[in-house]
Amino acid sequence: MSNAWIYTLAPVLMAVIAAIFAVNLRPGPVIVSAIQHFAAGVVFAAAAGEILPDVMHGGSPVATLVGGTVGVIVMLMVRQLENLIKGPVGLMTMIGIDVLVDGLVLGIAFAAGGAQAGLLLTVALTLEVAFLALALVTELSAANWTRIRIVGITASIMLLLPFGAILATPVATMSDAVVTGFLSFGLIALLYLVTEELLVEAHETPDRPWVTAMFFAGFLLLLSLEEVLA
Repeated sequence: MSNAWIYTLAPVLMAVIAAIFAVNLRPGPVIVSAIQHFAAGVVFAAAAGEILPDVMHGGSPVATLVGGTVGVIVMLMVRQLENLIKGPVGLMTMIGIDVLVDGLVLGIAFAAGGAQAGLLLTVALTLEVAFLALALVTELSAANWTRIRIVGITASIMLLLPFGAILATPVATMSDAVVTGFLSFGLIALLYLVTEELLVEAHETPDRPWVTAMFFAGFLLLLSLEEVLA
């Protein structure tokens, strides 16, 4: 779908709303942890339910291996870059890279999996970028940035989401093997996001049963939505 970038406007809007909310009413660590668990469950369900089947039935093990390997390398490079750049600038850089990759993954999902896969992934990434906006607001607020500047910076970074989706548009015209490779890359990127970012950050606060349950609530919600749309 050449207009996949239009769907990214929903996550961008949600991120801006989350930023406006956070600069005025800062949520506590327990609430943030619950949001992270919920977002992780939704993103994991989208990866497992919409992207993984397309990769498994792509009929190209070599493309799957190559795309997945590139995904691992890119994500590990992002982690190393995160360790090198500290402070607000470092966080803005990391979130910008995350958002750009999310846009690529969403564009690939629309190109390869069709409208349903793209819509479900849009729901998942909407929750994810909302969390990224909360994390950015927390960091910039601690650095004594003004509210208007924080919201403006957040909105600017989130525009990388539609840009990434546009970059992924040509994937639809490529061979099935190449599409499978791109999907494998996207799958690794989403799994990295869940296991190494969302859940790691979420467990920085003491575990509470209801907070942990939010992961499964998000997972089941997206599965239910997929059944409704099928």
